[in-house]
Amino acid sequence: MRKQKKGRKLSRKTDQRKALFKALISALLLHEKIKTTEAKAREISGLTEKLITKSRQNTLQSRRSLASFLSPQLVKKMVDEIGPRYKDRNGGYTRIMRLGPRMSDGAKMAIIELVK
Repeated sequence: MRKQKKGRKLSRKTDQRKALFKALISALLLHEKIKTTEAKAREISGLTEKLITKSRQNTLQSRRSLASFLSPQLVKKMVDEIGPRYKDRNGGYTRIMRLGPRMSDGAKMAIIELVK
């Protein structure tokens, strides 16, 4: 039994799953909208919201914690553009919109985007 275990494994080992999340979050923050499966979108939504909350502070500590997860280009974009955009918002920075099933394997697809 799962017994209140949090998160999905997505049929990957831990290091592969972390790399996948890092790539998806980087793409989401860079393009502000990506198309992926619904399960992956739900997993990266919470992680992205935590990163955006850190970027709102614009302190040295928040920059360093973002730099451990993101590229220097994305850290700069987070602190200069994305963080100030959500200064007055208390969470809910991402939106997941469901799409139809994927043609090849029938996986549930979704678009995840940053709320304007």
